[in-house]
Amino acid sequence: MSHDDPSRHEPFGTPPGSGRPPHGEPGPGDRPGPQQDPYGGYSAAPPPQNPYGGAPAAAPAGPVTRPRSMDLAVLLMRVGAGLTLLSLLFVFTASSEIRTAIQDGMAESGSAVDPGTVDAFVALGYVVGTVFTVGAAAMWLWMAWANGKGRSWARIVATVLFGISLLFFLLGLLQAAPVLERLLGVVQQLVGLGAVVLMFRRESSEWYRAMSAPRY
Repeated sequence: MSHDDPSRHEPFGTPPGSGRPPHGEPGPGDRPGPQQDPYGGYSAAPPPQNPYGGAPAAAPAGPVTRPRSMDLAVLLMRVGAGLTLLSLLFVFTASSEIRTAIQDGMAESGSAVDPGTVDAFVALGYVVGTVFTVGAAAMWLWMAWANGKGRSWARIVATVLFGISLLFFLLGLLQAAPVLERLLGVVQQLVGLGAVVLMFRRESSEWYRAMSAPRY
């Protein structure tokens, strides 16, 4: 009488308590290890995934090169600042015109023309003219810096400031002025117009959009 192997009657071919896992499950020695590189060694671990799902996070964007048109626009703004400071010469050389205008105004109003009062008004005119001119030059330099950094709002502000400057220049044509002062004003307006045109060129607009895009 033959004796059958008990393992043949087990449903999965493995007797209980044999220390082997059930059929179809990997054993301790069958667990997968690091993926073997066909050229030797082990392959690198996969890149970390986004814990919130979706595609992996984008790498930090590199610097955006400023176009030539913006380099010229920034240069013109700095030139405009220098021309504005140059106009201070006309403020200090127009002392006789300022004094005459003050004396005429006082005479027309019926006030006594006091030399001390006239000198005080002339000095006040110097201070106001200097502060206004230095402030205008500082505005040129501020716009050159901000637009050179690709600030979109700075392009709008610079355009508005140019429009205001052009309006005051046109109103000033109604008054008499020295020829050199008038020529300097024309050059300043041309410099401002050139800067605005360069800032709104296609390559400049694309650069402003790139600089305003979110950086990751």
